Amino acid sequence: MIRNIKKRELAISQPAEKNLFFKQLALRQKELNSLLCVGLDPDIKRIPASVLIKSEPIFAFNKAIVDVTSDLTACYKLQIAHYSSEAAEDQLEKTIEYIKNKNIPVILDAKRGDIGSTAERYARELFERFGADAATVNPFLGGDSLKPYLDYKDKGVFVLCRTSNAGGQDVQGLVLESGQRVFEKIAEKISEDWNYNDNVGLVVGATYPKDLARVREIVGALTILIPGVGAQGADIGSAIGAAGGEGVLISSSRAIIYAGEDNFSEDAIRKSAIETRDQIRFHIEKAN
Repeated sequence: MIRNIKKRELAISQPAEKNLFFKQLALRQKELNSLLCVGLDPDIKRIPASVLIKSEPIFAFNKAIVDVTSDLTACYKLQIAHYSSEAAEDQLEKTIEYIKNKNIPVILDAKRGDIGSTAERYARELFERFGADAATVNPFLGGDSLKPYLDYKDKGVFVLCRTSNAGGQDVQGLVLESGQRVFEKIAEKISEDWNYNDNVGLVVGATYPKDLARVREIVGALTILIPGVGAQGADIGSAIGAAGGEGVLISSSRAIIYAGEDNFSEDAIRKSAIETRDQIRFHIEKAN
């Protein structure tokens, strides 16, 4: 791991997006000199016994992680299924409130995708019930299914474009009559049609740096949320080389929150977050 890197201001400029979420995110990235996003995806089977005995074990687990990483991460990303599958939506709400009270933006990773009144209710769930600052959505049903989310002008909407899993190629890599691959068409629609409120970003996995570079060519300065580093094994340097050092948010979940494995260690969690943040800094400085 990379240590003792001399801190230098990241080349983070104000992104094209002008809405409240992206402004807050850009300011925090600049203030902390960090492009790291920590994912809070608690697995009840991996929460240590010392925490599991608490009355709200998921919240207690999250709180401990937030307390030792809040000065290192630009935002937090919470995967909603890790909470709803345990009937722990109350602990999800409590976690979001705890983070937002620290003036840190929250992305709710829900990957919602439906039409009409159902989409409207999903949008209300994410942005009003849970109070997320941004959410991930699935574009498979087209632009009208995204509109209820996009109409929340001060919220961020991260649209799935090229996902980090191997099976994503089954559909996202298909070639259309135009010669474009599906993920390229999605990137084009995001850039040209769906960003009418300047509140859209994309999700593109670090596991496919060539595709990530192609998406960057299409969307210009739009913010790209990049999962796949850490437990999924993607290379941070390749991701930075493909996406550039501006308009990016690099997410790591399991490699940080389970850094201590069975021996729950706040020191190990913090150390992992620092090392990830510093690797990102190193590769941006190298690219510059």
